[in-house]
Order: sequence, then C-alpha cells, then structure tokens
Amino acid sequence: MLQQLSGATQMEIGIDSFASAMYGSNSLSSVDAMEQLLDRIAFADEAGLDVFGIGEHHKKEFLDSATAVILAAAAARTKRIKLTSAVTVLSAADPVRVFQSFATLDLISKGRVELVVGRGSSVEAYPLFGFSLNDYDALFREKLDLLLQIRDQEFVSWSGRFRATLENQPVYPRPLQPKLPVWLGVGGTPESFARAGTLGLPLMVAVIGGETHRFRPLIDLYREAGKRAGFTPEQLKVGLHSPGYVAATNEQAVADYYPGYAELWTKLGRERGWPPVTKSQFDSLIAPRGVLVVGGPEQVAEKLIRHSEALGGVDRFTFQMDNAGLTHSQLMSSIELIGKQVIPLIKK
Repeated sequence: MLQQLSGATQMEIGIDSFASAMYGSNSLSSVDAMEQLLDRIAFADEAGLDVFGIGEHHKKEFLDSATAVILAAAAARTKRIKLTSAVTVLSAADPVRVFQSFATLDLISKGRVELVVGRGSSVEAYPLFGFSLNDYDALFREKLDLLLQIRDQEFVSWSGRFRATLENQPVYPRPLQPKLPVWLGVGGTPESFARAGTLGLPLMVAVIGGETHRFRPLIDLYREAGKRAGFTPEQLKVGLHSPGYVAATNEQAVADYYPGYAELWTKLGRERGWPPVTKSQFDSLIAPRGVLVVGGPEQVAEKLIRHSEALGGVDRFTFQMDNAGLTHSQLMSSIELIGKQVIPLIKK
C-alpha cells in the first residue's frame, strides 16, 4: 500500500508535549516527569526526529507553563533537533518578553528555535494574567502585530490598546537566525487561516477530532490568501498537529493507547459536555481518514502520506502522545520507531 502513494519526502516529523505528569495509574512526581521529558527530547534528537515542541498550560496536570525554560534545558542536551513552542499563548503574554526569551533560546541552541503562537484552546492563561476573554481575538491580533515588528526591526515604534506604547525602543537580544521562524497555530476558524496567509506565516493546524481531510477548504483559503498577498508556495508551509502513537504492530498500538485516551477524553467530556468515549468511536478515528495517527510504523507512514495528499501537501507533522496514560518506556519506544522506521518510510 505504502508504495502506491505519492511520497511526501520533505515532511518534517516531530513530537509536541504538554509536559504531562499524569500517566494514569503511573502518576509521577513533577521532578521525575520533567527529567523523563528531557530524556525523551534528547533521545528524539539522537533518533533523527526533526522537531520537538512544548506547549503552554497553567494547570495542575501539566508542567509546561514556562515553555522557554524547558526548551533551554533541552537545547543544552541536543545538537540538531529544532525546538519550538506548541503553542505560545500570545494573547496573554507580553510580545517583548516572548521575543526576548526565544531569541535567548535561539542563541543557546545555536539557531534551532521556532515559535508557534496562538490564542490558546485552553483559556486559563487569560484570567491568570489579567485579560478578558471578551478580547480574545483583539488581544491576539494586536500582540501578533507587535511580535512580528520586534522580529523584523531592532528599534520598534508601536502603540495599541493592551500594552504601553513603544517609541523607537530597541529590543535585545537579537536571535542567531536572521528572522526567527514564527508559525501561526490555528484550530478551525476561517479568519485564522486567512490571517496566516495574508501575513505569509507558516501554518500549524491542530486537528484533534473527526477526519483530517475536512480541513482542506481552510488550508486552500490559507494558500489563496497568501498568494494574493504576494507570497510564494514555498513560503506558505503547512504543519499538522494530531494525537498519535507508534508501536511495533497496529494491535499493540491500540492496546497501549486506547485505555488512556478513553480515560482522558471521557474526563474532558464531563467538563465540556461531551459524551463518553466509546471503542467504536475510537476505531473510526484510527481508520484511514480519521485524525488519530495510531498504529504500527507502516500504517502510520501510510496515514501521514495520505493526510498530506488530502491537504495538498503537509510540510511538518507533530505527534501529541504523552497525555494518553503511556509510560516513559512506551514513549521512548515510540520515538525510536518514529525515527528508525516511520521517517525512512515517508522519505524513501
């Protein structure tokens, strides 16, 4: 089957983590969970993965509230893998401090840092830092504008509603990379896709439910907006972030992944008014067009290529896998399989 699909040979493959310390019955101390996370990032570097991202949450079950600090520790232990946020909740942050943190991180890593910025689907940062959800989109638009100005200009003059005015203020340090890569993280809002295209920013699409191909009209909207704004197809990169896991066989992957996945999403469902997860629902999500990238190496490689074809080309795919009750040992094994089998199959 794999050889019948046209290749997505330039697709970067990586992992996004929320620094979870909750592994079902295998709950860890925060110290142990952080140590294991850094071990996984170092191993991903050795195994040949292209990118590792750390999210941002402000909840008890996650340790990723200070994303750049974790990435700085990872930078000291890695040599080649790209390190990125996944995502930085820019609406609730100061763009000056965000840029300074990631520019510093770029120097530590010798030019391996990227930013994925978004409004955040998990909204606990807004009240924590004194912002109103009534300003959800206005905050992001304004702060993204400032962040991009800081990235492109050493001296910045800027004014807005939510932050003090800057008058010809320099922002230091400057990163090693001439233009720090900034991706726009999006869910399913057409305006967000169009915004990314108009700005010529790479697009990172979080797909966590349903069938991936349904995002094609939105990605077409992104590419058309970018084309109208004068950007080339090469500048309009598309990334995909979805839950996933790789084991030695399809059957083993399901056996490992389903119990924790069902527990997590049933718990979230109680909080958000969704029905409990069922096995038949899960089976539809791991089907060829479903969003979950769960299986053995060949099935996963086939699915990633199929997703890329359905969306008109995907430049990067990141697995979100450490929130389904999986142990550190299972996650390490999955990283090894991704590096040694999935990536060669995709790039063959």
